[in-house]
Amino acid sequence: MKNKLHGSIIITYRCNAKCNMCDVWKFPTKPTDEIGLDIIRKLPEMFFTNVTGGEPFARQDLPDIIAELRKKTKRIVISTNGYFTGKIIDLCKKYPDLGIRISIEGQEQSNDTIRQIPDGYKRTMETLVKLREMGIKDIGFGMTVQDLNAKDLVPLYEMAKGMGYEFATATLHNSHYFHKWDNKIQDKDVLIGEFRKLVKQLLKSKKPKEWFRAYFNYGLINYINGNLRLLPCEMGTNGFFVDPVGDVLVCNGMDKKEPLGNLNNQTWDEIWNGRRADEVRAMVRSCPKNCWMIGSVAPAIHAHPLKPIFWVLKNKVGLIK
Repeated sequence: MKNKLHGSIIITYRCNAKCNMCDVWKFPTKPTDEIGLDIIRKLPEMFFTNVTGGEPFARQDLPDIIAELRKKTKRIVISTNGYFTGKIIDLCKKYPDLGIRISIEGQEQSNDTIRQIPDGYKRTMETLVKLREMGIKDIGFGMTVQDLNAKDLVPLYEMAKGMGYEFATATLHNSHYFHKWDNKIQDKDVLIGEFRKLVKQLLKSKKPKEWFRAYFNYGLINYINGNLRLLPCEMGTNGFFVDPVGDVLVCNGMDKKEPLGNLNNQTWDEIWNGRRADEVRAMVRSCPKNCWMIGSVAPAIHAHPLKPIFWVLKNKVGLIK
């Protein structure tokens, strides 16, 4: 492979949460229409794979999907709302090297208001504690920062730090993936202020990975301010998505779904190296959305290692001003 690929495999649009920033739960896929192992086998080799949804643990055959993906990738992380504790624990018993990332939208009141899952916060915390008791190492949680939960950002980071968990952040955005076009930050100053507090906390760490996370959270501040993105977009070159019906996408954040092809009736090489792929990559190069990479820091650091390093060296001592 010319490029090391990271893939996000959206295995379902079924979801038990009704988050205020995402309407995917209103448009669930039918189990009979969702990609199966035959499609998973068509995927290329990857250095990192995120299994996401919807809620991935809504799939009864998730263990079989993971077993097949393990033949394709060095590392698998499942993004979940953490509600299905028993299923998560059983899967991690079988594959203790799995990464689990649980969405928490703040402290208990904020989380349950935003996600609208009865006792969702308590169930999530139960899952996190049991995973730790099992000795699962690759655990983390993250939040999508908005007006309703901005003040919970730093306390949630402190909780993650105290529990020894990874902590990822994102902020409100719209896309065809979410079926949302009205997500909007009302008080930018408050969000930016909270992100600045988080950046300062991250830069105090002795761990270089936390410094990189400071850089990416600074990127979220830059995004909220409407400025040009700090790094060029690598989607369609180093990264891709596959949706539940087999469409291969370069990005799930575009205003309109622009598939490169479909794995139900094409091979990976036909899709990735075809004329349509070149057309969509051209759309990415001229994409006006100016979004910022969210989720795992690893893919972007792999693609652009120097700029985050220089930024960290410049800001590590004086923090960010």
